[in-house]
Amino acid sequence: MRVLLVGSGGREHALATCLARSPQLTALYAAPGNPGIASVGTLVDIKADDVPALITFAKAKKIDLIVPGPEAPLVAGLADACAEAGIPCAGPSQAAAALEGSKAFTKEVADAAGIPTARWERFEDEDAAIAFIRLRGAPIVVKADGLAGGKGVVVAQSIPEAEDAIRRLGMPLVIEECLVGSEVSLFAFCSDEKAVLIGAARDHKRLGDGDTGPNTGGMGAISPPPDFDADAQEKALDISVRPMLAEMVRRGTPFRGVIFAGLMLTDQGPKLIEYNVRFGDPEAQALLIRLDSDLLPILAALARGELDNASATFTNDASISLVLAAKGYPDAPKAGGRITGIDRAEAVPGVSVFHAGTKLTNNVLVAAGGRVLTVCAKAQTPEEARHRAYEGAKAIQWEDKIFRNDIGK
Repeated sequence: MRVLLVGSGGREHALATCLARSPQLTALYAAPGNPGIASVGTLVDIKADDVPALITFAKAKKIDLIVPGPEAPLVAGLADACAEAGIPCAGPSQAAAALEGSKAFTKEVADAAGIPTARWERFEDEDAAIAFIRLRGAPIVVKADGLAGGKGVVVAQSIPEAEDAIRRLGMPLVIEECLVGSEVSLFAFCSDEKAVLIGAARDHKRLGDGDTGPNTGGMGAISPPPDFDADAQEKALDISVRPMLAEMVRRGTPFRGVIFAGLMLTDQGPKLIEYNVRFGDPEAQALLIRLDSDLLPILAALARGELDNASATFTNDASISLVLAAKGYPDAPKAGGRITGIDRAEAVPGVSVFHAGTKLTNNVLVAAGGRVLTVCAKAQTPEEARHRAYEGAKAIQWEDKIFRNDIGK
């Protein structure tokens, strides 16, 4: 199969690594990709959300499958354009991608399907939103209704913080009650009403140790969460994913792709926080280094709507992903710093390093983004996986690197 992978982050590097192992693969292209992906595939200078250019390239190269990494091209209609061109795509239609493109749409679907979730209201007027949070009090959650690159959610601990979030995020907004519990990320391959469990991870969103500082796109993840075993994951699929799939079919907009259900494990059971319509980042890196199955035929079956005989198997290892970010992230990350030592990091047993915000300048690897690298490790125990990941992180030399010291503690 000839495959076009869309995206340029750590998630896409992890996907590319898995796809490159498949005996069914004859050619792998990545648009736009990154220097890490270049070691297993051919980079294409097309932006991830330039849907017309992606389709033109896919036709020219006789691509058999398009694998979308990020959400933006899906919300922009990549899968619809693929369907029109007769190219299988392992991702949802634009209508189904609204599950991530609109927080309010997700809430409407959850309510219609009877999925437990936080009480919520949608606002298009700033004064009305501020009046609402003054009435309800804090803590309270303020969410941008559209895509925000993982930075559109504020868990406000006070009324002034909530008011600031309302003014900063702008309209429209969803404001909802603050759920209490431990958060997990649940992943499944989906096609119409069929869902096949991938697994679960726990992401760490805050920038600083002890879950302090601003929300980010994610500073690290562990897999599997110790309080969310395979049986609990399957039960959560029955509660939070399969009813959604049935509701989407009922609406005439069936979902085909990878679903990422963010859940809060409350005293009343799992409750839905949000859906993402693709693998998470850095959760994907922690999950995919444990993958035993051939990923390519699963994604191809999903794209064809033939998931009945598909299954994904993983090692029993524990894994961890640790994000190395640039100083100033998430607001003003410092770019241009030289990076060395990735080979030394990957010499640590069980360690893989995935590129995200990197580029080559005069054959020198430099930082070119906020989240720059993800150091991942797997081992028989969570403690050993954590030790290996931090050993790998310390082997990488780059003057502007920052990372959390408590991922997996």
